[in-house]
Amino acid sequence: MEISKIKAFNNSLDPLIDELLPELEEIYKDIHRNPELSMEEFRTAKIVADYLTKYNFEVSIGIGVTGVVGILKNGEGPVVMLRADMDALPVSEDTGLPYASTKVARDAEGIEVGVSHVCGHDLHVTWLMGAARLFSEHRNQWQGTLMAIFQPGEEIGRGAQSMIDDGLMERFPKPGIILGQHVMVGEAGTVGYRSGTILAAGNSLKVKLFGRGAHGSQPHTSVDPVVLAAATTMRLQTIISREVAPIENAVLTVGALQAGTKENIIPEDATLKLNIRTFNTGVKDQIISAVKRICCAECVASNAPRDPEFTELDSYPLTENDANATAKVADAFAAQFGDKCFETQPASASEDFSIFGRNWNVPYVFWFVGGTDPSVFLEAKKKNQLNAIPSNHSPKFAPVIHPTLKTGLQAMLTAAATWLR
Repeated sequence: MEISKIKAFNNSLDPLIDELLPELEEIYKDIHRNPELSMEEFRTAKIVADYLTKYNFEVSIGIGVTGVVGILKNGEGPVVMLRADMDALPVSEDTGLPYASTKVARDAEGIEVGVSHVCGHDLHVTWLMGAARLFSEHRNQWQGTLMAIFQPGEEIGRGAQSMIDDGLMERFPKPGIILGQHVMVGEAGTVGYRSGTILAAGNSLKVKLFGRGAHGSQPHTSVDPVVLAAATTMRLQTIISREVAPIENAVLTVGALQAGTKENIIPEDATLKLNIRTFNTGVKDQIISAVKRICCAECVASNAPRDPEFTELDSYPLTENDANATAKVADAFAAQFGDKCFETQPASASEDFSIFGRNWNVPYVFWFVGGTDPSVFLEAKKKNQLNAIPSNHSPKFAPVIHPTLKTGLQAMLTAAATWLR
């Protein structure tokens, strides 16, 4: 649509959005209370599928295990794909919200973990459900085909590819544009876009270090993998500070160090789980090579009985927004949100969203929606303490429902309307 028509479309929907918000708030709170781990989103998928069916979408379920695809054909015009991810995290929520999750489950390794939506995917699902309903109920104002995709397993980097491997590209129409968004720390009511690279590539590794177990009173008979793991963790931190050029942006985080079960037993092995974020393929390869070199060298230094084992846990490509498509979205956002819309900096987070566009070879645009209470955000900004605001994946991450719910819904409607006739 032309910008003026998009604005008129949004203006006509604005009072209807306000009427819809109480329903969407209840949906959001329900999904928030009942999170599901990656590739186990069966309850969420059923809620989505039933809702889309109610509003006349052609619905397919079980795509890539739990993925849902809804197709709404409305005359001649482009195919516009909107995507939301459904999975939660193995994190015990500590937000204090009255609708906080108290769920527990067993992860892929059989360990009991708390489960929560402290990344914001519950908002993503709710936004797309709301957009689907409004487009369905107002088909007299647009033409084309709307494809709503609810994706599993984003948090483990498998969901988008699992849907593709399950025949997504053969079973459904090829979109002309793919659109997605993510709630982030930022002033609620704002939208941040960016042409080109907006999210980093992500790579996660598990490193198993082997020692020789012994009684805690006889450390001289052991090769202590706890000391080995600690030394390795500290040395890995020097990769970014001493091996990557200062003009490059990269992150290396050791998120888990697991060893032993009892204070007076030196265990046989230790495991590190680490995560790497980069904006350049050459830098990524350099860091992974350095990780393997340091782990092997520390094993030699500790007289370990064998070399370490390396296992890739997940891998995310760069998210690189198409320049022309982003310009169209940015113009539409500016008309809709005014000074609440801005060009953002790249984030070091990662997503598997771009896998859809890369495989279909079509342009895609991904953007951020602020979810922080405006008074909290502006006060933290004034004090130069933005880093103190709990971010995505923190047990305390808690987007404010209003105006975040409405802003994300408006952003999704505005972006999709940019292509629909």
